[in-house]
Amino acid sequence: MTNTKKLGLIGFPLSHSFSKGYFENKFQNEGLIDYSYENFAIENIGMVKELLAEQNLLGLNITIPYKQSVIPFLDQLDETASEIGAVNTIKIKDGIKKGYNTDCYGFEMSFKPQLRTYHRQALILGTGGASKAIVYALKKLNIPYHYVSRQAREGIYAYTDITPQIIANYQIIINTTPLGMYPHADTCPPLPYEALTEKHYLFDLVYNPALTAFLKKGQEQGCTIKNGLDMLHFQAEKAWEIWNQ
Repeated sequence: MTNTKKLGLIGFPLSHSFSKGYFENKFQNEGLIDYSYENFAIENIGMVKELLAEQNLLGLNITIPYKQSVIPFLDQLDETASEIGAVNTIKIKDGIKKGYNTDCYGFEMSFKPQLRTYHRQALILGTGGASKAIVYALKKLNIPYHYVSRQAREGIYAYTDITPQIIANYQIIINTTPLGMYPHADTCPPLPYEALTEKHYLFDLVYNPALTAFLKKGQEQGCTIKNGLDMLHFQAEKAWEIWNQ
């Protein structure tokens, strides 16, 4: 089948990939026999150049650690991806490689239903490519935020800075790091979890396992919790829409 429309995912490593199974199920369920989806575990971003030149390649999803470093290999960015500074979806049409970000859409759609009036400020754990999309969505929702990372810098708390008082002031905590992801399911960001209350909302971009150590600690304190699975469904469908519009 020479005319198969090829899609795929680049990242490294890809043992935790959601996209391949999701799209293969979609193709099967919807009778889309002329599509294929592959994982491309590339060890350095330079390898993407050859991949982007492949015949019949309709588009790609991008995951850790390449959401920012893939940008120089593209011809265009859509407005949202440009503002975020991170790309998780590429569309190739007439040889033009255009970058998009559907993480912000996926996050917003998944995050909003459980948002309450007392969820006023957010701590964002991690400063990588995924966190940029979260910031974009929070700005849209008028929710002030503060980054947390291993080392303190301007506008960024270190984990060691996080006191029970800070936890009391930030009712939303969003984990954008891979901490807690299978097979390291027992790991979690170092926070004073005992300071959490039922007024807190913990959102974890990790989806495997469904109940990460971070979310479990929140659940034990009565928090609202949500993992990253719905977000992935929303962003995958948005990517599909982009590839086919």
